Parts: sequence; C-alpha cells; structure tokens
Amino acid sequence: MPPRNSLSLPDRDGVLPDKYLLEAIDEGIVEAGDFSLPSENVQPASLDLRLGDRAHRLQCSFLPGDDTVEHKLERYGMDTLDLRDRGAVLEPNRPYLIPLKERLALPPDLRARANPKSSIGRLDVFTRVITDGGARFDDIPAGYGGPLYLEVVPLSFAIRVATDLSLNQLRIIRGHPQLDDGQLREINRTSPLLFLDSEPVPEDQLALANGLFLSLDLYGASDSKVGYRARANAPLIDLTNAGQLDPRPYWDNAVSQDGVLILDPKRFYLLMSNEAVRIPPGLAAEMTAYDPTSGELRTHYAGFFDPGFGFHARERFLGSRAALEVRAHDVPFAIEHGQRVCKLTFEQMIESPLIPYGAQARSNYQQQEETLSKHFLRRLPEGVPEDDMEQLSLPLA
Repeated sequence: MPPRNSLSLPDRDGVLPDKYLLEAIDEGIVEAGDFSLPSENVQPASLDLRLGDRAHRLQCSFLPGDDTVEHKLERYGMDTLDLRDRGAVLEPNRPYLIPLKERLALPPDLRARANPKSSIGRLDVFTRVITDGGARFDDIPAGYGGPLYLEVVPLSFAIRVATDLSLNQLRIIRGHPQLDDGQLREINRTSPLLFLDSEPVPEDQLALANGLFLSLDLYGASDSKVGYRARANAPLIDLTNAGQLDPRPYWDNAVSQDGVLILDPKRFYLLMSNEAVRIPPGLAAEMTAYDPTSGELRTHYAGFFDPGFGFHARERFLGSRAALEVRAHDVPFAIEHGQRVCKLTFEQMIESPLIPYGAQARSNYQQQEETLSKHFLRRLPEGVPEDDMEQLSLPLA
C-alpha cells in the first residue's frame, strides 16, 4: 500500500479535480472522524464542507495567530447554539463560529483555499474559514493538519442553519498555478474566455491586470430592471428547508436610469455582469473585488467558478453571465453601465475534472440570466415549457 497522505498526482502545479479529491478522501487527507464524507459533496474542483453540531456566538471576529481556535473561543465566545435537529437561527450582523465536520491532513506539497458557495454569497451571508495557528482567512498553508472552523456573518437576512448544511467549499492546490496575463491572452486566442452578445470580446478590449476584469450590465431588460436590492427587516430564511421562497418579501427590484444606478449606503445589491464568462474544463477561476481605493464601492463575492462554467463542448451556448454582489460604503454611490467592478483570476487544473460544471443536475447557475439564489422561486408563466424555467425571473411588485 502507498503511504497515507500520498496521492498519485501528475508532476505539475494545479488545482485538484474531482478524481483526486475523492482520492484525497480515501487517503485521509480530508476526513471527518466518525462521519463519512458523501461523494455528492465533491464538485468538479472543490469539496463542500459541512457544519458541525454547534455554533458559537462571538463578541467579535478574530484570527488565532500562534494560538488554537478553541483557546481563542474561551475569550471571545459568548454563547453556544445547538445545530442538531431543527438547527438554530443566526441573526444579522453578528459573527458566529461553527466547527466543521471535515479535518485536513495536508501533505507538504498541498495547500488549500476556501470560498463561500455561490448560493450563500447571493444571500449576503459572509463566510470564511479559520484554522489553528492561522494568520489569514480562507488560506490554509501546505502541510496543515487539524480542524477547520467557519466564521459565518449574516448581513441582510436572519438565517436558520443546521448540522450537515454546506455554506462553503474547499479546493486543494499544488504549487502556484495562477495564470499571468500573457498566458490568459494565449488561451483566449484559441478558447475565448469572455463574450458579449454571443461574440468573443476582442483581444484589444480585454481589461487585464493579473486577471480579467468584468463590468456591470446596467441596461438590463426593457423595463430597466437590472437586479435586486435586499429589503430591510425581511423574514427569516430557513436554509434547512429545501423549498423555494417567494422573493418579494426579501427583495426589491433594482432599476437603473439611462444605464446609471445609485446605490443606497450599506444596502446589498445583486447585479449581473455585462460579459458572459466561459471557463474551459482545464481551468478554474476565482472572482476578486476591485481595488477598494478606486471608489466608494465595496464588493462581496462568492468567489469560485468551477471548470466548465459557461462552457459547452459543442458551443450550444457561449458563456454564462456572473452574478455580482455589490454594496456602497457610507454614502450613496453612482455606478454606470460597463463600469469594472471585479476581476477573475484563473488557475490551471492539474487535470480536467471527470464531470465539469454543467454536466450535473446540481449546476444551478449555468446559462443564468437571473441573479437570485436557488432558494427563491421563479414563477412559470403559462405556455412556457418546464425546461425553460431557469431562464425566467419572477416579476416583483
């Protein structure tokens, strides 16, 4: 038998795809003690992590530094909630820390990075992983062995969570596989990464700076609806209930005027990218916020694009637009159609996944023209086939 924590990886840097994530589980690199790791939690290039059975209400957020998380909790923990059975309600604007079921035993040549799941980011729920001895959020150094903890901060809505729910995802990485701008240009010439109106964005119009910039669509449909704004004092969102919610108690329409939208301070908006994104199966991408010194705009992004997002091998469609999660700072701020607000950084996969994004029933946002998360109902007008339902949005009052 090979030694524990040994993977039969190709000799190159990259993000581990589903095949090697399953192998990492078998080898004990990712394990959950007495709990088995369900294979359905393995995505094309990431692993869905699960909440444990308790949540700690915190006085404040923290990083452990040279200490353990449990020791820091003795100082900053205020209360403990039981997440078993029906779970517990997490209130807005309060940090909570939840031990995750999964632990890591990374070998010296593998590191890990975490992101919120897309559906969770669209609910304006802020999540980030911390580890014992950790000096950074979401970045787990090579060779780390130990538990994982998830900080959860609901910002717009109160949420109910329970044991085994997945709010975030983890990818395992060897080396430093991020592509530079020259490599992105080379890939884009043979396999375009961004599209406008089903046409590749011309190379001289690509905005690159250690990644590809995305801009806002603030024209939208003929009624000038360009997205949604979270309502204040909305009802609870029960993440333990698989049913879909009527969005009207939670969201107002965001309506632009002549391609301009004025953001209300501290309100959360779901908007759409102007460009459609196409991630070939050999790449993965992470969305990062634009430089905050460029204006009064704050961005909070779910972050990760699996290989195959917006990709179809026979080009039946060309890209999928990205949902953008945006809020202003402390003053009203005007944003305009085509304004650049975020950047995609790309990483090479060690191998293409066995099942890329879009080739599975759980690919909720392939070809999306709707920014709301999967938790909200999309009504089906009369005469529209069921297969077309994902392309429709629910008109709000």
